[in-house]
Amino acid sequence: MGLESILFLGAALVIFVYGIMLYNGLVQVKHAVARAWANIDVLLKQRHDELPKLVETCKQYKQFEQATLARVVAARSQVQAARERQDVQALGQAEGALRAGVGQIFAVAESYPELKANESFMQLQGRITSLEDAIADRRELYNEAANINNVRIEQFPDLIIAQAFRFDAKPLLEFSSAEKADVDMKALFG
Repeated sequence: MGLESILFLGAALVIFVYGIMLYNGLVQVKHAVARAWANIDVLLKQRHDELPKLVETCKQYKQFEQATLARVVAARSQVQAARERQDVQALGQAEGALRAGVGQIFAVAESYPELKANESFMQLQGRITSLEDAIADRRELYNEAANINNVRIEQFPDLIIAQAFRFDAKPLLEFSSAEKADVDMKALFG
């Protein structure tokens, strides 16, 4: 075996090992996105389970705004459907509606001192608020993981491996312009 053959085999081995490292890196990034989505999914499920309790507690106050409760129930169903389909774009839209509805419940509750004094309502409000904060944190982590994935599969030489093994871009969890806008306090308390 000549020097040229040894150099050729050495170069081929280096390229092969480098290709394996690129592939493993892309697999790791892909699974980071899946893990970030699973973390969001767990929190959405927990909030999904808490919302009926909140609605039921509010229903005990007969004059509580039924339209607000109906919007929350409908938005909850939309979030659940998008979550089950793992439809990130639909989830972003449904989340906006749900967050607005829950915010409306908390704002309307200000007009019901008996409801605000209800221990169950206060516990649910605190639990849902903490879940909302956790979901917001997880959204940020998901978008970061999706962005890293999307950049990696477009960069050379990762692009070659990504196309060969069909690594795909992951959608970012984006929100409607209404959810990004400042809250209109006059509308909430007016």
